[in-house]
Amino acid sequence: MFAWFAPALLLFAVMGARGGVAFAVGFLHEFVFVLAGVSWIATVLTVHGDIPRAGGIGVLALIAAYSGCWAGALAWCVARMARGGAGRALLAAPFLWVVMEFAQGRVPAIGFPWNLLGYAVSSNLALVQITALTGIYGLSFLVMAFNALVVWVFAAADWRRRIVFPTAGAAVILLAMIVLPRFVPQAPAAHFARAVQLNFPEAWRTPPDWYEINAAALAEIKRISVAPSAAAPDLVIWPESPTPFTFQDSQFAAMAAEIAVRAKSPVLMSGVEWKAAEARTPGAAPRVVPFNSAVLYDAQGYRIFSYDKIHLVPFGEYEPFPLIHRVVRTLTEDVGGFSPGGEARVGRLPGGRGFGVFICYESIFPGEVRRFAAGGAELLVNISNDGWFGRSTAPEQHLRIARVRAVENRRWLLRVTNNGYTVSVDPYGRIVARLPVDARLAGDLPYDFRADETLYTRWGDWFAWLCALISAILVLQTFWSVPTGAQQGRA
Repeated sequence: MFAWFAPALLLFAVMGARGGVAFAVGFLHEFVFVLAGVSWIATVLTVHGDIPRAGGIGVLALIAAYSGCWAGALAWCVARMARGGAGRALLAAPFLWVVMEFAQGRVPAIGFPWNLLGYAVSSNLALVQITALTGIYGLSFLVMAFNALVVWVFAAADWRRRIVFPTAGAAVILLAMIVLPRFVPQAPAAHFARAVQLNFPEAWRTPPDWYEINAAALAEIKRISVAPSAAAPDLVIWPESPTPFTFQDSQFAAMAAEIAVRAKSPVLMSGVEWKAAEARTPGAAPRVVPFNSAVLYDAQGYRIFSYDKIHLVPFGEYEPFPLIHRVVRTLTEDVGGFSPGGEARVGRLPGGRGFGVFICYESIFPGEVRRFAAGGAELLVNISNDGWFGRSTAPEQHLRIARVRAVENRRWLLRVTNNGYTVSVDPYGRIVARLPVDARLAGDLPYDFRADETLYTRWGDWFAWLCALISAILVLQTFWSVPTGAQQGRA
C-alpha cells in the first residue's frame, strides 16, 4: 500500500524547492527505501561472505547511495520543471520515474532492477496484466501517475477538486483491486513437471568427499525425483544448487542420466560446465573456464541441450572490477569466477515444444527473459538457489519479480528452487501450485505451452524508450523556456 502514496510525499517535498535541495530530498528518499527494502544484502554478506557486520552494512549503504543519486536526479528534474508550473512537473513525473528504473537496470555490471515500483502492486491480477503490453515499466508508470495525481489534487486551491478526484480515484482503485481480477481468464494446464527441492545447506566450500558424506541425501533425492504419481509428470526439474555438481564429473553425469532413464522423461539439471575458451594472449594455451549452466537430458539419458547463464551476479559469480578485488579481498576472495554465456538458447522438449531456462538472478531483467519467448520458447523455467537469503524478505521479493515475467510474455513459468519458493505460475500471473519451503521434497507442478506473442514480447522495452524520449523533450524544454535570471537564482 505504501506504493500508492510514498512517491507522492517525495513530489510534495520537491515542489518549489531549489535544485540542490530537491536532489538531497530525492537522494534521502531512495536511500532510506533501499536500506529498508534490501536490508538482507548486509545479512547475506555477513553470514555467507565472511565479512564483519559493519562491512556488510557499508556495502548496503553504498548500494543505497548509488540508487539515491538516481532518485536525486529525478527530483532535481521535477523541481526544475515545477518552475514552469506544478502541472507540467507532475505530468512529467511518471515518465521520469520509468526512465530512472530503466536506466538503473541497464547499467553494465552493476545494474540491479530489484524493487521496482510496479512490483509493489503486481500481486493484483488485474493491474499486472498491463505488463503484457508495456513490461513492468508500464505498471510503475501507472502507480507513479496516481501519486502525481494525488499531489495535483491536494495542491489545488479548488475545494471541489479535493473532493471529487480523491473519491473517483479511490473508486477506481477499489474496482481494480476487488472486481476486475475476477475477469482475468483462467489458463488450463495439460502437463505436469516434477519439481525437486534439494534443500542443501549453503556453503562457499565443500569437502572433497562431499558425495560420500551426502550419499543418503542423494539416494533420497533420486527416489523422489522418479517416484510414480497420478499426475504422470513428463519433465523433471532440479534447481540451481549450492552443491559441487559439475557436468564434467562422471559421477554426477551418470546420476543425471540414470534419473532421466528411470523417470522416462527429460530431466533439466543445473551445475558447473567447464568449457574451452579463447586464450587471452596470442600463442597461449587455450583456457578451460567454468559456466553456470543448465543441461537437459532426454529419456534415454543423453544430453540434448545446454544453456549457460548470461547475466552473472557481480561480486558473487564474477568480479566486475578486478582492480577492486586486489584491494578488497575480504569480500571477494571466494568469487565464483564464472564466465558469462553468450546466447539466450531455446531448448526443445518431446514434440518439438520450445522452452527457455533462465538462472536465478537473470529473472530480474525483463528484457533478457523476453528474448527466450521471442526466440520461440513456449514455456519459461526459472531455476534458482535462494537459500543464501535465509528467511528474509528476499525470496518473496524474488518470486514476485519472476512472476511478472510470466505475465509479460504470456507463458507458463515453472520456478524451481533449492529451498523455496518453488511454484507454478500461469500466463496471467496466478500461482497455481507451490511446494513447502525449507524441505527436501518433490511435487508435480502443472504447466502448458503457449506460442502467441504479447506486445512486450514482440517489441520489447518500447514503452520505456518512449518514456525516455518524452522525458528528454520535457527536460530540455526547461532550458529553453526558463529565463536565465531564474536559472541562476534557483540553481
